[in-house]
Amino acid sequence: MTAAFEAAGESAPACACCPLDQVRTGATVRIRRLATAPEVSQRLREIGFGEDQLIRLVAKSSNLICQVCNARLALSNAVAAQILVEPVLRPTFRV
Repeated sequence: MTAAFEAAGESAPACACCPLDQVRTGATVRIRRLATAPEVSQRLREIGFGEDQLIRLVAKSSNLICQVCNARLALSNAVAAQILVEPVLRPTFRV
């Protein structure tokens, strides 16, 4: 697991991907690939979990709660394990 996933998107190479269920709560990530069955992938895209979509992991317990498209949606851990994501690096501003 990269530092970006551990520190909620602080720093990591852009190519570092991992399953959504391994991301820390509060992290903002970009969906890179849906490794689910075609019908599940289609439904995920319909509700906003498509490739290149930014999402934020709000909570983790028996399900994952994600903020996507200004809505909070729950996913099972099994489905989340099949969604590959990469960290979104926070821009650094210098004054």
